[in-house]
Amino acid sequence: MFTRLMLALLALATPFAISASDVRAADDYPSRNIMLVVPFPAGGGNDAMARMMADRLSVELGKPVIVDNRGGAGGLTGTRSVIAAAPDGYTLMLGHTGSVAINPALYANAKFDPLKDFTPIGLIGTMPLALLVNPSLPVNSVGELIALAKKDPGKIAIGSSSKGTGSHIVAEFFMHEAGAKMNLVPYRGTSQALNDLLAGHVQVTFNVIPQAYGNIKAGSLRALAVTSPQRTPLLPDVPTIAESGQAGFEAVLYYGLVAPAGTPKPIIDKINAAMRTSLENPLVRDRIATDGADAIASTPEEYGAIIARDTAKWGALIKTLNLKID
Repeated sequence: MFTRLMLALLALATPFAISASDVRAADDYPSRNIMLVVPFPAGGGNDAMARMMADRLSVELGKPVIVDNRGGAGGLTGTRSVIAAAPDGYTLMLGHTGSVAINPALYANAKFDPLKDFTPIGLIGTMPLALLVNPSLPVNSVGELIALAKKDPGKIAIGSSSKGTGSHIVAEFFMHEAGAKMNLVPYRGTSQALNDLLAGHVQVTFNVIPQAYGNIKAGSLRALAVTSPQRTPLLPDVPTIAESGQAGFEAVLYYGLVAPAGTPKPIIDKINAAMRTSLENPLVRDRIATDGADAIASTPEEYGAIIARDTAKWGALIKTLNLKID
């Protein structure tokens, strides 16, 4: 009886002992530099978002947060390095829809599960894409584009960045939902696709708004719609795809921070609180808006739910369209 009682007390005490240890770790955190991994090369949208957040977290947490670009294999190289890192809060990763929700289903050799291998920390923001056309294409609305594509399947060339990126998957999603076949032309990046759109080598593309904003305002590109559920302040007169006849259409890119699975919750909560304070700063919100995104803070649980939803959504599309890359 004594043994059973002792075992029962030990079973009850163990979680509290672990919790107390985690709390002590959080009290001392951070005691050294924090590495924020971006699984893509420097210079892109992921890099800009990470550096902005790293600057603010360095202030809020009192220790330098250093951005480490680990590009390669479509984001898999950097992602796997974070999964393998110690779960102590000193290695974080910029989570992006492509790296945490698309890649696991897209690449046959991805070999990771974002719901098991990461601990979500919180959202930074969301970014819509704009559906852009060269003005030489005789369409002024989403409905007209779909009608023209259906009239002559495969004739319209739609440019995108490389396979698996946001603009590629959104283009596939749009064609699938609209039942309109276009000729997909992948490029190494969005800038190359945009340049060929301006030159008329392709007629359509999905692109982030800031990169194309000047051309839209100058009239050298026409924005038919945005992919977010609401209109964006950057292009207030441009409708959403959903309100343009494709009810329920939504395809936005989510940015957030994740840590290796097993990172103590008190540390996660401490970083989340610093993120929330950072995102309340008007200068930070303005900078994110300038980059074409909407600043949105969240709990770790809310960000985890978004990762789960997007993983299921994009995974189903990739399977349906047989887009998997060996």
